[in-house]
Order: sequence, then C-alpha cells, then structure tokens
Amino acid sequence: MQAVPQRYTVTAALPYANGPVHIGHLAGVYLPADIYVRYLRAMGRDVKFICGSDEHGVPITIRAQKEGVTPQQVVDKYHAIIRDSFQDFGVSFDIYSRTSSKTHSEVASGFFRKLYEEGKFIEQTSQQYYDEKAEQFLADRYIVGTCPNCGNDNAYGDQCEKCGSSLSPNELISPRSMLSGNQPVLRETKHWYLPLDQYEPWLREWIVEGHKADWKANVYGQCKSWIDQGLHPRAVTRDLDWGVPVPVAGADGKVLYVWFDAPIGYISATKDLLPDTWETYWKDAGTKLVHFIGKDNIVFHCIIFPAMLKAHGDYILPDNVPANEFLNLEGDKISTSRNWAVWLHEYLQDFAGRGDVLRYVLCANAPENKDNDFTWKDFQARNNNELVANLGNFVNRAVVLTHKFFAGQVPAAAELQDIDRDVLAQLAQFPQRIGELIENYRFRDALNELMNLSRAGNKYLAETEPWKLIKTDEARTGTVLHVALQLAAGLVTLLEPFLPASAATLGGMLRLEKGTWPQAGRPDALAAGHEIGAAALLFDKIEDATVDAQVQKLLDTKKANEMANAVTAPAKEDISFDDFGRMDLRVGTVVAAEKVAKTKKLLKLTVDTGLDQRTIVSGIAEYFIPEALIGQQVMVLLNLAPREIKGIQSQGMLLMAEDADGTLQLMQPGQPVKPGSFVA
Repeated sequence: MQAVPQRYTVTAALPYANGPVHIGHLAGVYLPADIYVRYLRAMGRDVKFICGSDEHGVPITIRAQKEGVTPQQVVDKYHAIIRDSFQDFGVSFDIYSRTSSKTHSEVASGFFRKLYEEGKFIEQTSQQYYDEKAEQFLADRYIVGTCPNCGNDNAYGDQCEKCGSSLSPNELISPRSMLSGNQPVLRETKHWYLPLDQYEPWLREWIVEGHKADWKANVYGQCKSWIDQGLHPRAVTRDLDWGVPVPVAGADGKVLYVWFDAPIGYISATKDLLPDTWETYWKDAGTKLVHFIGKDNIVFHCIIFPAMLKAHGDYILPDNVPANEFLNLEGDKISTSRNWAVWLHEYLQDFAGRGDVLRYVLCANAPENKDNDFTWKDFQARNNNELVANLGNFVNRAVVLTHKFFAGQVPAAAELQDIDRDVLAQLAQFPQRIGELIENYRFRDALNELMNLSRAGNKYLAETEPWKLIKTDEARTGTVLHVALQLAAGLVTLLEPFLPASAATLGGMLRLEKGTWPQAGRPDALAAGHEIGAAALLFDKIEDATVDAQVQKLLDTKKANEMANAVTAPAKEDISFDDFGRMDLRVGTVVAAEKVAKTKKLLKLTVDTGLDQRTIVSGIAEYFIPEALIGQQVMVLLNLAPREIKGIQSQGMLLMAEDADGTLQLMQPGQPVKPGSFVA
C-alpha cells in the first residue's frame, strides 16, 4: 500500500486572461481539481490549491491593439472576471494569483537565470520577420497574408482560420504586418532554447517506464507518442514587449516565451501564499504534486515543464497529471472566437443560486476518458430527475416527517430490524468507496456512488413507509426516521466536495457541522433529542422556458456566426465610366416621413435635395420608424425616372446598405453637409 504523502500541492491550469472561463474549462480542469482538494481537506491532509491568471503572450497584445487599450488593461479586466467567477462557483483555491505580479517576474527571472548560468540553454540565431516601420520583430499572429492552400487573404502566420491549415509565416503569399500594413523583411534574431532532445532518455525512463501504470491512458499515450517521434530544442524567449523581460545582457526587446513563463506561475503563486514556507510545497520529497489540466496542455505539463524542473534540479516532479478530454456544447466544439460557449459568469447571473446544479451536471457528464457533450435539455433532466427527485426528495422527506411526527427532534432508535442494519451498513461503506474513486481521479463514478447513498435512503423510506407506520407504531416510526436522518447526516460531509453550497444548506437544516471524511459513515452522527432546523428545498425544478431561453441564445449566436461568414454577393457586370457619370447622386435631408397606408414596407419621405423638396417612396418601413428619420441625411439618386407607387409619384431613390441577413442601414456622410452636395 502506497504511503500517504506528508503534503499535497495541487495546481489547476492557469486560465488565459484574454477572455472569461467557460463550462469546458470547468468540466475538464477546475471542477475535478476542486473536488479532489475538498476531499483531501476532509481527510485531514495538508494541501495547497494553487492557480492564477496566465497574463502574457501575443493574443493579449492583439486584443489590446484591437480594443485601443494596453495589455495590462486587458488582463486586469479578465483577471477580475475569472477570479470572481471562480469564487462565486465555489472553487476553493488557497490563492488565485497572476503572472503579471512582481513576485512572478522575480521567480520566473530567477528560474531562467539559474538555467542560463549553468549552461542549460543553447543559443540559436534564426531569420524572423521584422516590421521596419514599427521597428519590431513580428510574432506569427502579427503577420497576415494569403493562404497557399485556400486563397484566404487574411490567414495568420501560424494558421488559416478559414481552412484550418497550420502554417508558418514563410508559407504566406504576400505577407504583411498587422502593425503597419507594410510587407515585413527577414532579419536575424537570437534566442535561447531548452534542448528537450537532451532530456529525451530521462523522459522516456520517467514517463514511459515509470508512469505507464498510474497515469491515465490518454495522458500516457500522448506523451509516449511525442517521445517516440523525437524531441527537439524549444525556444524559451521571443521578441515581444509584453511579458517577463529576459534577464540577461543583450536581450533587449525579448521576453520569456509564455509556455516557459506560465507554469512557473504555480511556483510564484505559492510563494505569494506562503512567503516563508513555499519551498516545502515544491522542493520537499514528502510533497505530492498533482497538475489538473485539459488535454491540450498535456505535453506542456508532462514533458516540457518536468524537463524545466529537472534542468533546474531543486524541484520535485509531478506525481500525476490527470488530464481530461474536451467538453462539447450542443453537438459542436466549444469556441471562444465564435462565442459558442456557456460562460461561467453569465451562467451565475442567469442561474443565481444554482451553481451546484452546474457542478453536478458537469461532473456527471465529465469528459474523463473521451470528449463529451453538454446540452441544456440534459442539464434540465439531470436537475429535475436526479437532484430534485432523488437527492432533494430524500432529504426533504426525512426532515419534514421528523418535524411533523416528532416536533423537529431526532427520535430515539428502538430495536433495529434487518432493513435498518442493512442500510446503516451501506452508509458505513460509502466514505471509503467514494474516497477511493476520488483518489484515482474517477470523479464521475464517485458522484454516481454518492447518489447511490440518497437512492438507498429513498428506497429505505419507500419500503418502511413511515407516513403510514405512524398510525400504528410510533416507536418504529421513530427508529425509521432516526436511521434516515443518519444517512442525511452522512451526506453533509460526502456531498461537500461535489456540491459545497448544498452541503452547507443540508448541514444548516440538520444543525450539524461538517465532520471528517472517515466519520461520514457513522450510524450515530445525530443523537436522539437533537433538534434539527426547518426543511428547505435543496433544489427546485427547472422549467422548459428557462432552458429554451438558453438554447435560443445559442441559436442566435449560431445565426450571427453564419451571417458574419456569409459569402458576399458576386460583383455585377462592368459598366462604363459614362454610364456611372450619368447618375446624379447627392446628399439630401429628410424633412417629413410617414407610413404609406395599407402597406407594411413602404414609407413616404419628403427630402430636401438642395434643388427642391421632393417625394420619395422607399421600401424601408420594416427597419426604420418614420419619426426617427426626420432630420437624417441620406444619399439619393436624383435622376431616376419618376414612378408611381401606391398612387404616389416617387421622384428618386435612397441608397441603403444591406447586411447578409437583409437588414438595411442608411448610407450617410461622416459629417453633416449641405443638401445637394454631390456624392463623388
């Protein structure tokens, strides 16, 4: 039997402070990590739960540039959103730090310097694109050009988002800088590399031979595949002005690469939490280090970060990295760029007080061994059929009947019958069964086992029928409710890692403090005569209209994406310059507007053209309120032959812009001009 570690350091992948957290992040990383840590605490273990915002890298600088703000303003905004969302969701970090902190800069710089001074890096010079106007080297994402595979004119230097092809900047046709729009030139630049190939024999021994039995198959398989293909040196620095500056001479304008910088954030966060004793949790052999991540981070946490720690020499290595697969949404891959996601902060607003419902559904549907799918209908069904009808129903019946028959006091147990002894024996086994599953990172099975306890309670009440028994045998009824309340008391502790808010509510109902994990199977947690609190609903039913609104929100997002990606109508046939010159296009001002009777689409407008005031009938009534058009300047084709429409002589045509969905917008000058001004 493996010895219990003296202490645990549990990390959860640093969320990138370029946007909020969504349910895919929760299901794959933060919820299982939180369940694991809460269980360890209930077992009395010394554990520190570490996380923080990853705040460096090119995507943040690109967002800052697009929004006209600084990178610091971007990360400040999203760090606050992410931190507050985690707190409201009940993720129990001991610290939630950030990689833009002073402590992190010092720790990351010190880590790099030690490896640099000990000759653990290699220096290489390479050709990289440089923007002569902006006077800086360009990251791949700052270079756009024509994709050689599909012809997309706005492919990035690392990927074409239209056809999905992985690219390098050198493959782009007619590359240009996103900073200046100019064509970049190739210049030499020097960087430092971690020679992963030198650590390949050690990694093969440590992972392939040492962790085949205890790491999850998806984690082990991906690592083995990388090692079998052969490892190569990987740059640890890059040319950028946002990040931790490279702390050596001759490295002006260079920062630590975010993949090197970010995992050191676990260490710096621990130092922020425990300035005097942090090293115990990172350098002492009695500490068990566990990383919770998604499958897209397996290589970084199982190969690259361990190689960094090995090169440094002072740190312990991860004992396990229980990475999960991806969670999809309504049959489609979650995508932040397409806004195809359920964002945690929005969920907490839309479903106030129902954080535990999402915790339950995400754990019950966790993508532990393969990609899984979240749907709103399944969310509703699991809440109504499992939380309300199973767990909530058992607790409510036990508490309500105790108040009804015994004035809210735990009745004494008379002589136990076989059915009582059997259900109490089951209760005694649940802490160990659930605990073993959690310690083996099988959180979905652990949750199902927990629900088996409330199922056992419901079955027990259904078979003993205390609501009928009270009419003939009060003492026996007291025994039944005494036993049922012991099961409910066990749930207070066993429920807490999974549904902490509900566990606290249940504890309040029973007026029982959460105990230690091994004590959760006790048959005497509530003594006879103990007064319990009033019944309260742990969960309430979710109606169709509630989830229908969420589904509609996603459908609206899908429609918006389709409109944004809609193919523009092809160009019409060429016309001669003389044909264009015959059109008299001018700016006019609307002085009167009204609906045309007995029509849905037509408005009658009076437009001051600078030459006269004329009537124009236009089919724009579905998009504009007549009164709102008065005083607006519009572009008018004056010399269109007059035409009678619904008995009204129309003398011209308004120029409108039409979106892909048919929505119309006015074509207007950027600033007010005199009526009659030419459009040229």
